[in-house]
Amino acid sequence: METPKTLAEAVIYFANPDNSLQYLAAKRWPKGLECPYCGAKEPMFLSTRRIWKCRATKCRKQFSVKVGTILNESAIGIDKWLTAMWLVSNCRNGVSSYEIARDLGVTQKTAWFMLHRIREAMQDKTATKLAGEVEVDESFIGGKARNMHREKRERVITGTGGKDKAIALGMVERGGKVRTFAGPNRRKHELHGKVRDNVKAGSALFTDSLQSYNGMSTDYRHAVVDHAVEYARGNVHTNTMENFWSLVKRQLHGTYISVEPFHLFRYLDEQSFRYNGRKLTDAERFAIVCSQVAGRRLTWDKLTGKDLPE
Repeated sequence: METPKTLAEAVIYFANPDNSLQYLAAKRWPKGLECPYCGAKEPMFLSTRRIWKCRATKCRKQFSVKVGTILNESAIGIDKWLTAMWLVSNCRNGVSSYEIARDLGVTQKTAWFMLHRIREAMQDKTATKLAGEVEVDESFIGGKARNMHREKRERVITGTGGKDKAIALGMVERGGKVRTFAGPNRRKHELHGKVRDNVKAGSALFTDSLQSYNGMSTDYRHAVVDHAVEYARGNVHTNTMENFWSLVKRQLHGTYISVEPFHLFRYLDEQSFRYNGRKLTDAERFAIVCSQVAGRRLTWDKLTGKDLPE
């Protein structure tokens, strides 16, 4: 069978352990196999254990395709990992850990850990700045007022409704990529720093009337739309970014239900990955995730915050 193009084909194809190993190895080492410890080329393949052994005299270490990747030290088979990667890469509104657990026959805790490690591979770590026409907007992430008990709603929902909610900042190049951040606040120095780090100077910048954006006209062609008056004024709007936020909230409210602010940036990375690959096929998005598994190890202690100082 050729490289799978659908989920049904992928399940059948990756059920063969040799196919799983060869596919992931090819994506991890597109320029040829090499030792993850010393970088030596053409390691020896030990077929009985499906691992490699470095030929370098000073190394001679044995390693699997999982070493140094998000799969590192995982007892879960590569076939299950690849199936989970396919689902997360291509399910428009995400896929819950409970569903992954049922589909793969693992515990919910294991599935939750797998999903976060896959999101680690979805992160866009390119340094290229957005350019052209760029929309910037922030959003509050949290529970809906209509779903709260009256007493809690009176305590939490005050002013504009943003109290006790997490803040997400996003910027999108029209016709191009989106970038998102889980920010601590909406203050001027925070927003200006993120924009300057990610948007090329001289670009056309479109924002709402939040006063924290004041002063951006020194580096950008800054245009503002006041949402209290209008949602668009010709080409001046943030509708593209607003549409992306609707996808994020549909994912969070409909699939993941309860997300800790500590993990919010990972869920934003997941939706950003799918949005940026919206013009690709399912197989192409899946291949990108597989090609980015190396060098992105995520431990349980780091994920749960146990390695943070008290």
